[in-house]
Amino acid sequence: MRLTDSHHLLASREAPLSDVSGTIRRLNIDGPLFVGLLLICILGLFVMYSAVGENNRLLLNQIIRLSVAIVAMLMVAQLPPDFLRRWTPWAYLAGLALLLLVLTKGDIGQGARRWLNLGIRFQPSEAMKLAVPMMTAWFLHDRQLPPRASDLLIIALLIAVPTYLIARQPDLGTSLLIAASGVIVIVLAGISFRLIAGLGALAIPGALVLWNFMKDYQKQRVLTLFNPDSDPLGAGYNIIQSKIAIGSGGLFGKGWTNGSQSHLEFLPERDTDFIFAVLGEEFGLFGVLTLLALYMFVIGRGLYIAAQARDTYSRLLAGSISLTFLVYVFVNTAMVTGLVPVVGVPLPLVSFGGTSMVTLMAGFGILMSIHSHRKLLPH
Repeated sequence: MRLTDSHHLLASREAPLSDVSGTIRRLNIDGPLFVGLLLICILGLFVMYSAVGENNRLLLNQIIRLSVAIVAMLMVAQLPPDFLRRWTPWAYLAGLALLLLVLTKGDIGQGARRWLNLGIRFQPSEAMKLAVPMMTAWFLHDRQLPPRASDLLIIALLIAVPTYLIARQPDLGTSLLIAASGVIVIVLAGISFRLIAGLGALAIPGALVLWNFMKDYQKQRVLTLFNPDSDPLGAGYNIIQSKIAIGSGGLFGKGWTNGSQSHLEFLPERDTDFIFAVLGEEFGLFGVLTLLALYMFVIGRGLYIAAQARDTYSRLLAGSISLTFLVYVFVNTAMVTGLVPVVGVPLPLVSFGGTSMVTLMAGFGILMSIHSHRKLLPH
């Protein structure tokens, strides 16, 4: 073979790779983040297939929802951070209007009024998981950091209003997660450790006040945390069965679709809140650590993107989205293993769901947009 022919052959092999990388850049896709998310979704589909009793129709529904979520992520990734910042107040106000509409016109399901049916049935509270940190970051964008006391009071109001409206539905778990997403922005803005310690101290009397406003079933969940065996066939049933499922998985699990707790109907909510127990039973400690490693990779990538962001709004928002995702993972896994009360928080990108999955992927689309518009070091 002549030297010129070998050059042409090498160029033809490199061309498809350059085309792919060019397409990725044009679509503002962050390769490492996208691969990490895709691996979580694929593992989640394997677990979901077993959790729904090998039901192809339900699995197809999950694949469709994942596809819609990925499309939403790609669409949001095309929106520049400056565009997102300009429209943030309007998105926040629209979210509040939808929350008010839920309290008066929302659909009731499982004893709670959380859904709106506007041709498509969805939970407006899910959108506030993005709107609250976006609004908090927007408010701090042009202000002095760390924020002054007067600014903190305004931010507290911005966080408290949607938190209260969602708690009224009632949806205590989602309301606390939304509050956490706003608080994370404040922490990332650089408030002093002394102030953080003071707010932590106020959490104790705050919890006592919150207890008086909690529903009876919510109080029972907290009491069950400390002694699930007090009512093994009632309030403590879910967590007891979940621990049995995870513990019986051992190192490598019982094998895919061979979980006895889930397939013999002992494990409740196995395709939503307690799907982590299905993973632990069938894939064992190895499967659990694999999923957690993928989660940590995605979170780490998100924090790296936050560190590379070009302005305050982008940096605070990217950091909040990443760390709030960490909170979601922690709350669900801790809930399933009996470390925190059962609050109805799904396992991100694994549990069966629609609105929550779209919201999560839209958040990662924001991260990709921020990364594609990051500050670049001069050569």
